[in-house]
Amino acid sequence: MSKVAFLLANGFEDSEMKVPYDEVIKAGHEADIIGLKKGETLEGKQGNESYTAEKAISEVNAGDYDAVVIPGGSSPENLRLDTDILSFVTEVNSAGKPIAAICHGPQILMSADLLQGRTITSYPPLKDDVINAGAEFKDEEVVVDGNYITSRTPQDEPAFVRELLKVL
Repeated sequence: MSKVAFLLANGFEDSEMKVPYDEVIKAGHEADIIGLKKGETLEGKQGNESYTAEKAISEVNAGDYDAVVIPGGSSPENLRLDTDILSFVTEVNSAGKPIAAICHGPQILMSADLLQGRTITSYPPLKDDVINAGAEFKDEEVVVDGNYITSRTPQDEPAFVRELLKVL
């Protein structure tokens, strides 16, 4: 089975963390919640979900993971300037491993300069940012481009999870 890194900070969109996380575990995969500080309690934007960062990004190795999930909400904004987060996703991408980003999740890929020449979707108001980062934007429930799996909003979670589980 696969080992999946969930990159998380405060303000994540509750269901965009809970649904993929629960489905990955249910399918028999291992999942680590990785934040900026180990042991930090991370609260969802809607106040429905709360998780504890099991590991700090500074103490993990991209080579130990088979895939990365980046939930949306404000979490990506709170992670995107951290150099360890950017190095981690860059290493995962260089290895060709799956990166699944929903809603605002692609902001981390933008900050890591990983969107040039790619085709993705995201939360629709990020369309101009996606294009300015060098990617083609598609307004679809899920877009798979190579090792990237992207979706727009919580309504797209079934398609997002389906494609994630396919690659795991």
